[in-house]
Amino acid sequence: MSQSGSQAAAFFRDVRAKRVVWLVRDDEGSPTHLSADGTRSFPFWSTSPRAQRAAKIWGRGLRVDSMPLDTWCDLVLPDAAQDGLVIGINWSGPRQVGWSFTPREVLNRLVLQP
Repeated sequence: MSQSGSQAAAFFRDVRAKRVVWLVRDDEGSPTHLSADGTRSFPFWSTSPRAQRAAKIWGRGLRVDSMPLDTWCDLVLPDAAQDGLVIGINWSGPRQVGWSFTPREVLNRLVLQP
């Protein structure tokens, strides 16, 4: 399994167990990433330390925040789908890269995986 694959597997395992997702934000909101193909990703992490590493790497006064999994699934993912965003999952490394999924794929993986 690739590094991104293992990070994604850890994300789904962790958020199902702990029922919380983590994000980075400032007073303006959360950053998104524009990929080379024009797709905009909205990143989330499964633990506070993972999100803290991203905030440190990206800087710009970003802080870590958490959200209950149910709120994320009921509010954030539908809004992201409506806005055409994909969801970055446990991005890691010095450039904060990894896999992204559509909001529907995220929901399906949360439901289907044991």
